[in-house]
Amino acid sequence: MIKAVRVHEHGGPEVLTYEDVEIGEPGAGEVRVRHTAIGLNFIDCYFRTGLYPAPNGLPFIPGNEAAGEVIALGKGVSGLAVGDRVAYAGPLGAYAEERNIASDRIVKLPDAIGDEEAAAMMLKGMTAEYLLLRTYPVKAGDTVLCHAAAGGVGLILGQWAKHIGATIIGTAGSPEKVALAKAHGYDQVIDYSRDNFVEAVADLTGGKKCDVVYDSVGKDTFEGSLDCLKPRGMFVSFGNASGPVPPFAPTLLSQKGSLYVTRPTLFTYIATRPELEASAGALFDVVAGGIVKINVNQRYRLQDAGQAHSDLENRKTSGATVLLT
Repeated sequence: MIKAVRVHEHGGPEVLTYEDVEIGEPGAGEVRVRHTAIGLNFIDCYFRTGLYPAPNGLPFIPGNEAAGEVIALGKGVSGLAVGDRVAYAGPLGAYAEERNIASDRIVKLPDAIGDEEAAAMMLKGMTAEYLLLRTYPVKAGDTVLCHAAAGGVGLILGQWAKHIGATIIGTAGSPEKVALAKAHGYDQVIDYSRDNFVEAVADLTGGKKCDVVYDSVGKDTFEGSLDCLKPRGMFVSFGNASGPVPPFAPTLLSQKGSLYVTRPTLFTYIATRPELEASAGALFDVVAGGIVKINVNQRYRLQDAGQAHSDLENRKTSGATVLLT
């Protein structure tokens, strides 16, 4: 038996229960991983509340990223050995001391990257990779707006976009978060608790606005984000921290300048083994090279996952958060 956090019914942080779970031996093509650190992400809250349905229904173990050590191999596994340090992003099941996982969904960790750092960056860092390099391939000279700039994805995206040569504008909700984002690549950061971000973006760009907006906030920022785009600009919705984007007529996009809108997800972008290896490899390169620094700003015990969720949803966290076993 191992300890894990499970969800038996959808609801608030209080539905996260810490309990004994039997997981059995790894099956064919699987490895057993002992977790040392587990990443906390907003998508975990979406599964907990039922906004995103768990693939196998209730009950389920939440969590999409972690790092640890391989402790057993199932039949047919090659390229991995007991003792290897590994990390992954998806599928569900990370909120546990140990788990069995398909060997083609994990990657070996370079020596230069620690376990907490890896657990804090796999989902968020590969999200930043596909957003910047594939959904809208940012190039030098582009102007980029990223909401929640002091969040886990935001801090990585700001550093990476700056390295590419883009002008990167962020939004954040307090002077402390504004300062944190500015220290991580952002040229300008708008405090949305005090300023209208649409007006501020227009002022900062001399009315030219942005080539792309990366928005993980959702309902509260959607229409304003469209107003921050140049003609034929792209709105990228990759999260719903304030609630889902409301239904809208496609004519709204033509009225605001023939805009593009997309709603990507990481798991589509790393669906194949080559895509996963390429995304993780690009992330490892910028982190190991010192281009992107991963800030683990909060640590909780695994059994305190409910408090971690509450703090995340109430925007009391910044940067990355990990749960420790």
